[in-house]
Amino acid sequence: MSRLLVECTYVYENPKANSGIQRVVRNVIRELPAKDLERECIPVVMLQGKLYEVKSLAPPPKKAWDLASLRARLEQTANLFWLRHRTLESRFPFSQSVWARRLLYAGCRLFVFGCLSLPIRLLNLLLRHRQIPARIVPLQHRAGDQLVLLDSSWHADFFPLAEQLKRDGVGIISVVYDLIPLTHPQFCDAGLVRVFNRWFDWIARTADGYIAISTTIRDQLRQEMVRRIGEQQVQERWFDYFHLGSELDQIDPTHTVDPNLQRLFKRPEPVFLMVSTIEPRKNHAYLLDAFERAWAAGSQARLCIVGKIGWKCEGLIERIRRHPQLDSRLFMFNNLVDQSLEHAYRHSTALVFPSYVEGFGLPLVEAMQRGLPAMGSDIAVFREIGGEFMTYFDLDDPQSLANLVIEMERTGVFPATRNLDQWQWLSWRQASAQLVERIECHISEVVPDRETACG
Repeated sequence: MSRLLVECTYVYENPKANSGIQRVVRNVIRELPAKDLERECIPVVMLQGKLYEVKSLAPPPKKAWDLASLRARLEQTANLFWLRHRTLESRFPFSQSVWARRLLYAGCRLFVFGCLSLPIRLLNLLLRHRQIPARIVPLQHRAGDQLVLLDSSWHADFFPLAEQLKRDGVGIISVVYDLIPLTHPQFCDAGLVRVFNRWFDWIARTADGYIAISTTIRDQLRQEMVRRIGEQQVQERWFDYFHLGSELDQIDPTHTVDPNLQRLFKRPEPVFLMVSTIEPRKNHAYLLDAFERAWAAGSQARLCIVGKIGWKCEGLIERIRRHPQLDSRLFMFNNLVDQSLEHAYRHSTALVFPSYVEGFGLPLVEAMQRGLPAMGSDIAVFREIGGEFMTYFDLDDPQSLANLVIEMERTGVFPATRNLDQWQWLSWRQASAQLVERIECHISEVVPDRETACG
């Protein structure tokens, strides 16, 4: 019997994280095919140099002193603190004096180091040596097992363990979500670029196969591998892809829809929805430019931005918070639960997604599967996912999106090239099964031509 050991370390340690990769990991793990005579899929984590089987990814019962939650709150406080610092830095007198800015920065650094950084480091040390909880049990690996690195492992410290497993006859398969820190480093923190680059070098040397979340990323991955390790070594690896599912997995009937969001949809004017972390790659500035042009032309359409505040977006957040249309035609929600996101998908006029670059575009399938029309930037992966069911606009000209908004408001007709009623997409159960089937095809000893038979 073949065993797939599906790694989910980050999500296990951060069960409340709900960005794109964490959503993928939870859903794939939840829908892994049941054990049968041919195969067994086992969720695993690698902690403190050991391998464990995961019995539950659900958050543990809350405690009065939950160290992991305290660390998360401190990290969030640090991020918000530096966001406020950059806003203050742009104002008088700091905007006029380099010495004033240096004095402000020095004071902020001392405060963050003493009140936030040191406690976070102490918590990391305590968490590293904490007792292993009952949600996991030790697992003994076997030669012939396949370790599937499903989670975001570039910040992980389990590489020595993974290398030992490989020496013991365990295959290594890396799931690749995108190559953005390599191909578009300008959109990422410098630290992430360095860490991701080291991680990519490691998987290039260590993994036996790679499975991306779109054909677009699979092809980019193969090209980058050829550049790094050469065509001959690339020929010894295999490359494939699977597509993601479309359900929202954290809908809780006990959660209520945000009342401010509910009020937004009680008015008759159309609502264009943007769902993503707020960061430069998602291109919210273009979105604001386009809607400002539409509003200047008399449009009554409203723009609703949903997503947590990310990085390198201080100027954008300041622009939104000072915008004359805020809470009139422009709305922003940074902490919506899935119950509220589902409501937004069901009641908006269209999803708008002007991203520069993506590995997949999960909000597209989440929206379109619920009957919400989608319009997006004309990039290869959106063409792959949306095909002729989406409408595309030119990223070089915000007026092209403004014209689409105005035309849709005037006619009441979404300008997609096909009827969205014909749209069908994978469930997470189908996506998880597709991942497992593609992997098993490549590791099978009876497949004569894996590239043809499995691709």
